[in-house]
Amino acid sequence: CFYNETVGFFYNNSRKELTTYWRTKDVLVVALGLTVSVIVLLTNLLVITAIVINRRFHYPIYYLLGNLAAADLFAGIAYMFLMFHTGPRTAELSLKTWFIRQSLLDTSLTASVVNLLAIAVERHQTVFTMQLHSKMSNQRVTILIFCIWVTALLLGLIPSYGWHCLCALEKCSRMAPLYSRSYLTFWAVSNLVIFLIMVVVYTHIFIYVKRKMTRMSKHTSFHPRYKETMISLVKTVTIILSAFVICWTPGQVVLLLDGLGCKSCNVLAVEKYVLLLAEINSLINAIVYSYRDNEMRSTFRRILC
Repeated sequence: CFYNETVGFFYNNSRKELTTYWRTKDVLVVALGLTVSVIVLLTNLLVITAIVINRRFHYPIYYLLGNLAAADLFAGIAYMFLMFHTGPRTAELSLKTWFIRQSLLDTSLTASVVNLLAIAVERHQTVFTMQLHSKMSNQRVTILIFCIWVTALLLGLIPSYGWHCLCALEKCSRMAPLYSRSYLTFWAVSNLVIFLIMVVVYTHIFIYVKRKMTRMSKHTSFHPRYKETMISLVKTVTIILSAFVICWTPGQVVLLLDGLGCKSCNVLAVEKYVLLLAEINSLINAIVYSYRDNEMRSTFRRILC
């Protein structure tokens, strides 16, 4: 095993470029990355504060939204940590620090994805039972949130505790030169399966709401307010699904191609951009799930003013 080697040794093995000076491209990526991270931190901190101080948000769905905001806040911190340890600074990292850098990203992004899945399932349950809020107890919500973070931590820390390529250089990834390609394949496939489940859940919600609107509109007693609520829900579902697919799918496909050892795929050329795109979803989450809520917006105004 090569536990005493440097990060540069593994980058050379994977033929991934390791610069010793700051290029214009590196400066732009770091500047853009830090800007996105700061915005992600501020917006999600605002969401968490609003949920804590407003008693009207003390329901299961808002606890899940708060946990999603916490995961996205963690993602912002992890991405900021990456920006301070990238470019020429990568070569100066110890193997332990490199694994910490990657584990923070994997854990935060996994927590965000699993949270999105939990929210999708919760919304599916409430829409089909014609309820505003889930009847899930606080104890069950707490257990669910605990399970989300345990899952995220396990997936994020697995490479550091054995699923790496320090003892098998031929299995090293190109994008993450200390990670085993099999781990990247597993992580990408797991996330793509979650994506598929979410697409099915939200598509089911979308179809149900559209049919419900069609049936209800035939009755003279159909209330316009109900129609507005349904239309708003359809719009929200469409935005959620579109943003999620656009932000996450490219990165997972690139990871999967790297994990499968595609030689003709230039995954390194788009690596930083697909990661930044996934990070931007942490910002979009706060906007879509929170800013479209009138009560949430009024709470934000009270906090900021």
